[in-house]
Amino acid sequence: MHDKALRIYLNDHLAGATAGVELSRRVARAHRSSARASEMRRLAEDIDQDRQSLIELMHSLEIAPHRYRMYGGWIAEKVARLKPNGRVYRRSGLSTLVELEALRLGIEGKYQLWQALVPVAAELDQLETSLLQGLMDRATAQMTAVDSFHHAAAAAVLTHPRG
Repeated sequence: MHDKALRIYLNDHLAGATAGVELSRRVARAHRSSARASEMRRLAEDIDQDRQSLIELMHSLEIAPHRYRMYGGWIAEKVARLKPNGRVYRRSGLSTLVELEALRLGIEGKYQLWQALVPVAAELDQLETSLLQGLMDRATAQMTAVDSFHHAAAAAVLTHPRG
């Protein structure tokens, strides 16, 4: 059961990682002219690298990525764009808030994935605890960055300008 559970668990996270890459790229594109554009691009690149790390980890464990789950994650991110945002044809600040919240949840889930694999690494030679710790550290930095973006976006969208 453990091998099967690990295979399912990692493929589920791969689907989520695929959605996360798409979402982070979307957020970065939507803010490409902002003062924090380079930070958002870097976040999207890091999230993509984390997805690649997951794929490499799966290969080292001889767990095949299920393409249909990756496609499902990709589609789920596209469908999530259809949410109402108070505007018909363009983005609103509310879109940014909700997208950052979803991104934050995904990063937190990714952190928990790496954390859950630490005891697995103690049993398997193919996994290194130091690699997992590095991935957890990067996830922590990503959560901090998203929290900062969210705080600024919430202030801009939800508060009245003082003059």
